[in-house]
Amino acid sequence: MIIAILLYPGLTALDAIGPYEVLNSAEGLDIRFVWKKSGPVVTDHGRFTLGATHGFDETGRPDVLIVPGSSANTGHAMRDEAVLAYVRSVHEHTRWTTSVCSGALVLAAAGILKGHPATTHWAVMSSLARFGAEPRPQMRVVTSGKVITAAGVSAGIDMGLALLAELKGAQVAKAVQLAIEYDPQPPFDTGHTTKADAATLAFAKQRLQARGSAPQPWE
Repeated sequence: MIIAILLYPGLTALDAIGPYEVLNSAEGLDIRFVWKKSGPVVTDHGRFTLGATHGFDETGRPDVLIVPGSSANTGHAMRDEAVLAYVRSVHEHTRWTTSVCSGALVLAAAGILKGHPATTHWAVMSSLARFGAEPRPQMRVVTSGKVITAAGVSAGIDMGLALLAELKGAQVAKAVQLAIEYDPQPPFDTGHTTKADAATLAFAKQRLQARGSAPQPWE
């Protein structure tokens, strides 16, 4: 079974690595990092590099597609015709087409989320509706048909576990969760906009805007 994790310049590393770590802990999965061609791909803010193991032409019919988001470059990926063409093409044959964070907007720009309930990073949630998707801001992972979308960044781990349960069964997914000791106990209870106080929410928006992470206007 081939799993293609889409890379593109400026992606957020954890969006790709979170699901990878979950899926790489199971057997029988051929996990590929794909881009237009194999080679290094620089992540957001230029501080970390991931390696594309395969080009688009080498991975034309993966069983699973995972599209990560970006804190700086989602808009470019949404306008890259080669990326959109690849996403549309492989979606025709996938068992599962998935996204993490603002990667949902890449799926949306490719026309895949029209009519689907979906989630993404809270800061660009309103953009989903502009592409005909049905935003689910209260949900961390949303499954609709063969499409799975995850909320921001760390939610990719949750999505990876949900996907693994579909591919290998719940028992395997539970065992992997235990093996990677995924038992979140954050020091602050501000991981969702409904939990953060007004000052924290405003400060978070200010920081994200300053980093140029919005492909669409902020909510």
